[in-house]
Amino acid sequence: MLRNLIFCLIACHGFATCRAESIWPEFRGPGGQGISTEKNLPLTWSESENIRWKTPVPGFGWSSPVVAEGKIWLTTATVVEASEEERAAKVAGTMMADQMTAARTVTLWAVELDLASGSVLRKIKLLEVVEPAPIHSLNSYASPTPILEGTRLYCHFGDYGTVCLDTNTGKTLWEKRFALDHRVGPGSSPALWEDLLIVPCDGADVQYIVALNKDTGETVWQIDRPPIEETNGEFRKSYSTPLVIEVNGAEQVVIPGAQWCIAYEPRTGKEIWRVNHGRGFSIVPRPVFDGELLFFCTGYMSGKLLAVRPDGTGDVTDSHIAWEQDKQIPTMPSPVLIDNRIYLASDGGIAACYDAATGEEKWRGRLEGRFSSSPLYAEGRIYVASHAGVTTIFAASDEFKILAENQLDGQLMASPVPVDGTLLLRTGTHLYRVGE
Repeated sequence: MLRNLIFCLIACHGFATCRAESIWPEFRGPGGQGISTEKNLPLTWSESENIRWKTPVPGFGWSSPVVAEGKIWLTTATVVEASEEERAAKVAGTMMADQMTAARTVTLWAVELDLASGSVLRKIKLLEVVEPAPIHSLNSYASPTPILEGTRLYCHFGDYGTVCLDTNTGKTLWEKRFALDHRVGPGSSPALWEDLLIVPCDGADVQYIVALNKDTGETVWQIDRPPIEETNGEFRKSYSTPLVIEVNGAEQVVIPGAQWCIAYEPRTGKEIWRVNHGRGFSIVPRPVFDGELLFFCTGYMSGKLLAVRPDGTGDVTDSHIAWEQDKQIPTMPSPVLIDNRIYLASDGGIAACYDAATGEEKWRGRLEGRFSSSPLYAEGRIYVASHAGVTTIFAASDEFKILAENQLDGQLMASPVPVDGTLLLRTGTHLYRVGE
């Protein structure tokens, strides 16, 4: 009971820190943990059933939509492709050369749509990048999810730039760029805390965290990550999104990276605690927190799910890890934590449920397809969308039970967004509003 009460207080705090009109303001929604209080979300749909509207999205990107006051915002990229000869030259010597794509120029945009009709209201040019670094074919130039707060839209595109947009005027209020080598393209979404925009910069070459004044874009603090044992840059990069939690009345911003998961004081950037999780890198999942334990995935090479007590100081590797699991742990989809259960959907389609307090496995089951988007919880259900365009819905319970599988045309890699009893689903070419 205590754990559930604390979780409810955290969820309420997460909603309270967003402006009242925000419905889904950031990656994984209010509180950043993929939990929705929406009722009557759809259970079944197809291209010909329960589609409110389907709108072509200009350009291409995998950022999730954000929503407030009847408006949807998302980021996208239009690309002038490199020739095959240019691509070969750009990717030569990279670890996954055959899986990389390249461009001559990339233009980055913010797109506003009307929630009721799906009409594109505005397409606002933010940045133009000449000769961008190659990216992995599963990635996009517009993968980080923006943050919507009042009349500000904070759009982050990794080392291509970070922009604060005035949504009333469509004008850029400030723009910053932080140098790093993503190696396979940008992935981390930023986090907003009070007057700070917190941006992870975990590249193959440099690893640091920067906090910007959200009104001016000026750097308030910047701190290097702890030393990483691996010398190969491929194993030093990461793509996770910060999570702000409250521990014993004080807030922490937790950001997993290669080898280390670290908690910082959000106001100063001072390190509070760190855990050495091993050789993991390219960590994409956002952590989750239930008021007692912090849960995070450790990425590639040594994929684990760790439960950590976040009340320590310094290196707490030997003292504060409550439990860990290492079977089919996702490297891209984030966990969902609800009612003392933590639910996972792995990249390869293995779903699992663990007791959050003990790490005991409750069940394990097979989902069809491959997955990159993060699951969504609402009203006793878990929604998870696959590369093949199928959204599988399974019960949030102590038994594995698939409730529905729903096919759309196109790839689904952006995370589902709930709003007013409907779902927003973004494929590579369209945005859908699904609902009865």
